[in-house]
Amino acid sequence: MLSVSALICGFFTNDMTSISAASMESCTKAVELVLYLSGSMCLWGGLMKICERSGITAAIARMLSPVTKLLFKEAVHCPAVMNAVTMNLTANLLGLGNAATPSGIAAVKAMQQLPPAARKKCISMLVVLNTASIQLIPSTIAAMRLEHGAASPFDVTPSILFSSLVSVTAGCLTVYALNLRKDKRHEFQ
Repeated sequence: MLSVSALICGFFTNDMTSISAASMESCTKAVELVLYLSGSMCLWGGLMKICERSGITAAIARMLSPVTKLLFKEAVHCPAVMNAVTMNLTANLLGLGNAATPSGIAAVKAMQQLPPAARKKCISMLVVLNTASIQLIPSTIAAMRLEHGAASPFDVTPSILFSSLVSVTAGCLTVYALNLRKDKRHEFQ
């Protein structure tokens, strides 16, 4: 839509050369940004694999188990779900949103073996945790800030941590309240 608008404006102002130059410059910057972020994602995705193979993610899973057991009560008896959820949460804690996607998909696939009501609760909680994700290390944002000349790319970490804690808390409480309301409604029917 923006390209069409730019072409129309360029046609009416009789200045197509500026439109062409701006389009080419923007395309070049977009490709450079994709390449830069791809390198960052490869680095952090590889680090995630190293953490997984060395047992670091297992240690994080043990630390997160009280929280994951509370949030995913319906799936506690299903190790495949809990493992995929823990890997997803670990990737999000490290700020690796793209590395979290495969484990999130694996978690949803594993949740297919749960009863329908439990599956809906678990998937809704996973979506909230993925969307609002608490980030201890905002690596993707830091990479983008570094690419755009930030002298200290990680100086936004405290504000990101605070805002993500608030959003995750609000999201989890909302999911819990909606599920509680739904459960009570089913009790009276």
